[in-house]
Amino acid sequence: MQIPTTDGLADGFAVYPDHGEQHPGVLMYPDAFGIRPVIRDLAGELAGHGYYVLVPNFFYRDGPTPVIGLPAHIGETDRSALIARLMPLIKDMTPEHADAYLGFLTAQPEVGAGPVAVTGYCIGGLLATRTAVAHPGEVAALAAFHAPVAADGPESLIRLTADVHFGHAATDITPEALGELNQSLDAAGAACTSEIYPGTVHGFTMSDTDAFDPAGLRLHWDRLVPLLGRALAKG
Repeated sequence: MQIPTTDGLADGFAVYPDHGEQHPGVLMYPDAFGIRPVIRDLAGELAGHGYYVLVPNFFYRDGPTPVIGLPAHIGETDRSALIARLMPLIKDMTPEHADAYLGFLTAQPEVGAGPVAVTGYCIGGLLATRTAVAHPGEVAALAAFHAPVAADGPESLIRLTADVHFGHAATDITPEALGELNQSLDAAGAACTSEIYPGTVHGFTMSDTDAFDPAGLRLHWDRLVPLLGRALAKG
């Protein structure tokens, strides 16, 4: 699948129930390691709940997926070297991509009219948050997991209008920082939950890494699926 943008084509994929009907749209951003089998599995499971899920390669300016070679399992000894290679690509990302992805998503014949949701993992969670902030009329639900969602400052979160869930790794944020973040979310006035997932480390949803935590992944589904059901039903 090729998604037109202002500076080229972004590759990606979509998955949805094949029942010849329309479904609410969800834009899913991968983690920093990009599109790979575990991301396809997550998108497929979410689609099974009745959604059209679009997953773009946000590194498209640097080439199609896979942008860099990845081992089948990403261990802690691999992570640092891989992130070092990806960091220049992350720093070069610009915000225009969200307009193209949302426009492509809502134009698909399998996507119903009404608001959409955005979700993401790691850096993808930050991109999902930026997308929701920039498109308050289109995005009704935002979920981000083990993501640096406060990287743009609390003033950006105040502009959120979507229903929100942030699931934090226990190693990513202190209880004190969580309290400050949640104060910013309260100021936004939207329906927000933001919590630390007990015993988890950064990347806990990704079953192809040493960070994977099965209980954390289950809690992620327990939070994500009801959130989307509530928020997208409003449309």
